[in-house]
Amino acid sequence: MPSDLPDVDVLLKAAVSGIGGAQRPGQVTMADAVQQAMQSGQHLAVQAGTGTGKSLAYLVPAVRHALGAGGTVIVSTATIALQRQLIERDLPRLSASLAEPLGREPSFAILKGRRNYLCLHKVHGGPAEDPEDTLFDPRSVSATGRQVQRLHEWAAATDTGDRDELVPGVDDRAWRQVSVSARECIGAQKCPFGSQCFAELAREAAGEADIVVTNHALLAIDAMEDYIVLPEHDVVVIDEAHELVDRVTGVAARELSAPVVEIAVRRCGRMAAEDLTDRLRAAAEGLGLALADTPSGRLDVLGEQLATALASVRDAAAGCAADLRSHAGGDDDPDRLVVTRAATVALDELTENAARMIAAFGPEIAARTEVVWLERPFSEESGRPDTLHVAPLQVAGLLADKLFRPRTVVLTSATLTLGGSFEPLARQWGLPREQPAASAQPAASAQPAESAQPAESAQPAESGGSGELGGSAEPGELDWTGIDVGSPFDHRRSAILYVARHLPPPGRDGLSEAYLNELRELIEAAGGRTLGLFSSMRAARQAADALRDVLGVPLLCQGDDSTGLLVSQFAEDEASCLFGTLSLWQGVDVPGRALQLVVIDRIPFPRPDDPLASARQRAVEARGGNGFMTVAAAQAALLLAQGTGRLLRTVEDRGVIAVLDPRLATARYSGFLRASLPPYWSTYDPQIVRSALRRLAAAEPRPGAELSS
Repeated sequence: MPSDLPDVDVLLKAAVSGIGGAQRPGQVTMADAVQQAMQSGQHLAVQAGTGTGKSLAYLVPAVRHALGAGGTVIVSTATIALQRQLIERDLPRLSASLAEPLGREPSFAILKGRRNYLCLHKVHGGPAEDPEDTLFDPRSVSATGRQVQRLHEWAAATDTGDRDELVPGVDDRAWRQVSVSARECIGAQKCPFGSQCFAELAREAAGEADIVVTNHALLAIDAMEDYIVLPEHDVVVIDEAHELVDRVTGVAARELSAPVVEIAVRRCGRMAAEDLTDRLRAAAEGLGLALADTPSGRLDVLGEQLATALASVRDAAAGCAADLRSHAGGDDDPDRLVVTRAATVALDELTENAARMIAAFGPEIAARTEVVWLERPFSEESGRPDTLHVAPLQVAGLLADKLFRPRTVVLTSATLTLGGSFEPLARQWGLPREQPAASAQPAASAQPAESAQPAESAQPAESGGSGELGGSAEPGELDWTGIDVGSPFDHRRSAILYVARHLPPPGRDGLSEAYLNELRELIEAAGGRTLGLFSSMRAARQAADALRDVLGVPLLCQGDDSTGLLVSQFAEDEASCLFGTLSLWQGVDVPGRALQLVVIDRIPFPRPDDPLASARQRAVEARGGNGFMTVAAAQAALLLAQGTGRLLRTVEDRGVIAVLDPRLATARYSGFLRASLPPYWSTYDPQIVRSALRRLAAAEPRPGAELSS
């Protein structure tokens, strides 16, 4: 690291001054910790509450490290919204602010998977995707054709070919007609449009940038695949790190259905021997029949009919692929290369996926590393086929070997400690069980002052040892530390956590009358201004249907329109309410008076029939651990923390978080869940909460005034 580069503290001051802001203690602490991690090579997990300014806190030391090392730092996010914030707002302002102290403007770029960019070869007359349109309604095909036409017009105007810049967007079927995956691409050297390729230009720009912004999925692909995706780098910053395991699991998962096999048959066309394609076509039919006779949900036993069908798909696809390869040598026609490559890739994926699904059924359930399940559409009208899925039970080993060992990793989010500790998530990342250093800011108790309920230990200690899901790296093998730099919010003075202890436990038959009455009274006291977070779409719609005509305020429900438009309408109308499910738990940012009440209908445990969660839970129990605490409670704690975090978005915000599920007050595991939340002032008294909501609705409280007074 060149000695003439200014210290991070100096650069952070320049950056904050350049954007017209003010430094925050947590931001300074985080920036110093990130710099230390990059210098020492020790991995770092940083919990930084909303309003800390964590983007600058990691971007400033990242820029300094990139310039000092003469390399690239990768910044990975989970959402498009954060990618856009970094590329369109944070990095341009930071670059301009640091130009003078650094002697030049730091450069930055965004890089996505190849499928996210237009393929000019396809756009300009190359072979389109072998049409799936015969599987769908003709009216849908017509709509797809219009979208494809718009894509061709857009191709002449776009500078990036980036799908996310197309507004309004198009559906996946249309986009496939103008894009290719990394495995399908014939390569810039063979493609007639190689020198103009949007994906290649994006990679070239990323290779020259100091900071490259990407997503968790591409980060996982870079780690898992044999080919190089990201520029060479020795440091990765993972923002929204609480979503890392789910995103990597999604990339590692695969699926198989009869229509997918039929598409591969059509892609082969007449390129493969007729007897081989006939065999694959018969395998597709056999798979469809086998899936129709297979119960939906997690599969613990591979039935004979399904095993035969999968083996037929595997062997027939492998035979077709071998035949295509035997005739592919020496063919330099780009169009034929594209068609052959697409067919071969589709066949290879069928072969690999079918073989993987068969191999997932080991003789001992406890020793299995993957889970297989069948997803059946709710109705034939949905247009979706019966689909078989396979996914890894854990990705800890993959992350430890492919992500953490080769480089330094900084992980950050507003929610990284569960039950007051980093260790539940650290185990999922493949980091050692023993935390090398204590948190910079101890987690405060969230127990209500007026009661001391018996609670499960904040640490799910009984889930440790041999019971941990997939195990983790050996202690000391991967050196890491975790710090909580706190939040600028005074949670106890800004928000009330209300648990409706008097309600009955939630049932399986939807929301009871008592829940609906409680919800109605809370919304009436708040004068609207309510975000309702429900554990299922069924519950959200039930609540909306029951209350829409009895409340004197507008009530929006997810699914009535696009989620983005509904959130905008909710933010613009103070009196409105918005009900919805999972995407709203993490995707809503509505500061001010438009949101003063967040209602959560029940603790967001995974469904008992969730194939992946239930299999993970069983695997922990087979190793002697507490599967419920390790899997279900950890997932619920993470979502609860994210959901309650929708309320306070600025230091001036005030409001109430109402959890209608009494188990958050009475269950043995409640202590673990409560210790995962910020230290809100807490009560079980309905009258205290209704009075506070009425005061908020009447007039904005003085900044810093206690909401419970």
